[in-house]
Amino acid sequence: MPKTAKKKKGKRGEGPMPSGGAGLIRFFEDETPGIKIGPTVVVIIASILLVATVIAHILYQITT
Repeated sequence: MPKTAKKKKGKRGEGPMPSGGAGLIRFFEDETPGIKIGPTVVVIIASILLVATVIAHILYQITT
């Protein structure tokens, strides 16, 4: 049986860098301050804004 190699840990106990892009790309999981909303909420808000804009345009055309 082959011996298992120990994983080398970087700074602060992080895993090794990804091999893609010769190690130039690094993703962080640090939390940033600010509003945290999911992509579903963003799509819903954008859809509501789109519908409100279309309704406002139609109402403007009717009144003029």
